[in-house]
Amino acid sequence: MNGLLVSGYSVRACLNLVTDIGLMAKTDNVVAVILGGGAGSRLFPLTRERSKPAVPLGGKYRLIDVPVSNCINSNVTQIFVLTQYNSASLNRHISRTYRFSSFSTGFVEILAAEQRNDSPDWFQGTADAVRQILPHLRSWNVKTLLILSGDHLYRMDYRDFLARHFDSNADVTISVIPSRPQDAEGFGLLKTDATGRIIEFKEKPKGEALEAMRVDTTSFGLTQAESLKRPFLASMGIYVFDYPKLLELLSADESAVDFGGEIIPAAIKSYNVQAHLFNDYWEDIGTIRAFYQANLDLASPLPKFNFFDVESPIYTRSRYLPPSKLHDCDIDNSMVSEGCIMNGVYARNSIIGLRSRLDVGVRVENSILMGSDSFETIDEISSNLANGQPHIGIGEHSIVKRAIIDKNVRIGKNVRLLNSSGIEKLDGEDGSYFIREGIIIVPKGATVPDGTVI
Repeated sequence: MNGLLVSGYSVRACLNLVTDIGLMAKTDNVVAVILGGGAGSRLFPLTRERSKPAVPLGGKYRLIDVPVSNCINSNVTQIFVLTQYNSASLNRHISRTYRFSSFSTGFVEILAAEQRNDSPDWFQGTADAVRQILPHLRSWNVKTLLILSGDHLYRMDYRDFLARHFDSNADVTISVIPSRPQDAEGFGLLKTDATGRIIEFKEKPKGEALEAMRVDTTSFGLTQAESLKRPFLASMGIYVFDYPKLLELLSADESAVDFGGEIIPAAIKSYNVQAHLFNDYWEDIGTIRAFYQANLDLASPLPKFNFFDVESPIYTRSRYLPPSKLHDCDIDNSMVSEGCIMNGVYARNSIIGLRSRLDVGVRVENSILMGSDSFETIDEISSNLANGQPHIGIGEHSIVKRAIIDKNVRIGKNVRLLNSSGIEKLDGEDGSYFIREGIIIVPKGATVPDGTVI
C-alpha cells in the first residue's frame, strides 16, 4: 500500500492528510484559555511587580510564551489569557509580541478580571475565572475549550491532546503525567478504567489516601522499571472540555470555584472524563526552587527542555538587539542572551539575560541574571558613578553565586552575594535582597552598594 500513489502521493500519506485536515477542521472551533494564576506568593519577590506568567525565563522569554507557543505550534490560534494580579507587565508583553495577520482569525487577547453588576467579585479560583469570562465567548463559535496554565514549562502538541478527546467522545479530557511518590502528594491524582476513563480523582491526597491512588502505569505504556519509579497519575492542571458540557458543569453549582478540587470530581460522577498521558518533561514553576532549577537546567549540555527545537519554537518579543560583545571572558555551561557587554568575566552554570553589563573581574556561578529593559548610555553611566550610584549590571570584581538577579538591578564593585552562612529564608531590611530556599534574590530595580556582603 505504501507504494501506491494518488496524484503523486502514497495512499498512506493521503490518509494521514485526510486525518490532519479533519483535525484542523475541529481545531477551528477550539478556543484556548490560559489562566494567569493567582498572586504568585511562592514566587515572591519575582512576582512583587508582575504576575507569574510574566516572570522572565531563560534569559529572553517569559513563562507565558510557553503555552502560547504550544498553542500556535498546535494550530490553536484563538487564545485568551486571563489576568488579575500585577497584570500590566504581562499585558504589555502580550500586546507587543503576538500580532497575527489581518487575514487570519488568530489572536492572543488579554481578559482581565472585571467587576460587573452580575459578578461583583474578582476571580475566586480557576473555575470561577472561566465562569466569569463566559460572556466574552458568546460571539465565538466555541465547541471545544482548551484550558491551560500560564506557569508551566513543557512542550506539547495539543493536537494529540485534542485527538484523544475527540476519538474517545469525551466530555472532559485531562492531561496526566506519571509521578514519583515524593512528588505525588502535591498534585491531583487519578485512577482510570481499561478504556482510559477516569473513575476516581483525589486532590493532593496524603498518607493512606495517597497510597490508595497507586496505579499500574504500565497500562499507559511505561516499562515495568518506569512504572515502579512513577506509580501515580498526576493531573497537569490542563483540560479539554466539550463546551456545552462545561457550561452545564459551571452552572450546576455556582459555588464551585476550582477545577481540581470541585469541577473535575463532579464531572467524573456523570460525564465521560478521559485521561491523556503526557510522558515527557513538564515542570510546574510554582516555587523559587523550581524556577531556579528549571532555568539552570536550560544551560546544561543536554537540557530537559530544549529551546533549539526548530519544529516547535518558543516565540517571544522581537527586540532587534545587537549581538553580545564578550572580551577576555571564560564562560562555560551557560546561556548568554542578546545585547550583553561582558569584559573579563568568569561564568559557570548560569543564565545571562538581555542587555546584561558585567565588568572586569566579575564571577557568576549557578545564577540567573535577568538583564535589563534598556541600555544605559556612557554619559548616564558616568553621571551615576559620579553620584555614587552603580550602573545597571554588575560592577568590577563582584562575585554572584547561587542567586537570582532580577531586571534593572544595580550591583556595585567588590560585592559578595554568596550566602556563606547557608541561610534558608531572610528579608533584607531595606528590601534590596531576599533569601528563599537558600537562594539570594535581588528584586527588580534594586541597588546593591559597593562592597556589600550577603
